[in-house]
Amino acid sequence: MSGTRARAGDRARLTDREGFLAWAFLLPTVVYLTALVVAPFVLTVAFAFSRSTGDAPSYRFAGLRDFRAVFGDDVFWRSLLDTLALTGVAIVLVVVLGTVLAHVLRAGFRFRRTVRTLVLLPWTTPVALSAISWRWLLGSAGVDRMLRAASLLHGGGSPLDRTGPAAVAVVAVHVWRLTPLATVIVLAGLNSVPPGVWDAARLDGAGVWRRFFGVTVPLTLPVTAVAAVFTAAITFADVAVVRVLTGGGPHDSTQVLPTLAYLRGVEGGDIGAGAAASLFLLPLFLAGAAVVLRVVRRAEADR
Repeated sequence: MSGTRARAGDRARLTDREGFLAWAFLLPTVVYLTALVVAPFVLTVAFAFSRSTGDAPSYRFAGLRDFRAVFGDDVFWRSLLDTLALTGVAIVLVVVLGTVLAHVLRAGFRFRRTVRTLVLLPWTTPVALSAISWRWLLGSAGVDRMLRAASLLHGGGSPLDRTGPAAVAVVAVHVWRLTPLATVIVLAGLNSVPPGVWDAARLDGAGVWRRFFGVTVPLTLPVTAVAAVFTAAITFADVAVVRVLTGGGPHDSTQVLPTLAYLRGVEGGDIGAGAAASLFLLPLFLAGAAVVLRVVRRAEADR
């Protein structure tokens, strides 16, 4: 009996230790990140410096051969520019539309909960299914007639067979998917602002636009930056939208780095080149995220 009490006491003392509890709670996250983030990243680095192919997977060191092959490819540089342009346009549109929708959903009106649920539907829809639906919609006769009636499309072929309309379609699908996420993030930021702040600004004679740019924007800038970073991360690394919607065409005009890495490494069988192309995404994203967070910290310090 005394031994049982001693063991129970030891367990109680163990659970009272903050260090033990911290590691116990962190362990699932560490295992998850190691299995799904760290291990794949290490494998990608190993493949990028190897002679590995689809027919003969190998970790034999090849130096910078794969990187030289990728950097000497004109399609890579075009895909890089398209990736940066797509991500930049998507961030601006998603943040702006998300902010507008957040203000609309914060207002009191009938069926507000229903509208909030409908706004979230694009985010909850599987990516591949969304891209297939958009591909079917843009290839339908109705949309084709509407575009031709508005003089936005001339000649034969689907909008997805044209460079400009195909690029616009890719941006539109990303914005349609990610705007609900940005809306939820900005809405949470708006709800955290004390209502008295806007009341005080209104009593001081500030108009709608002055309250928005002088009060709302500075106070919600941190959460807006989070929405921008999430948009950049998802858009930057997405394969499904371009792969399903346009396949990178026409003539690689909508090709982005993730799909290029997939084509080179998986479909093309050159695992080393595909890994080298995918590794180029990491420093670009980290640099962009660092810039955004630095701007936010500076804005918070100036307040």
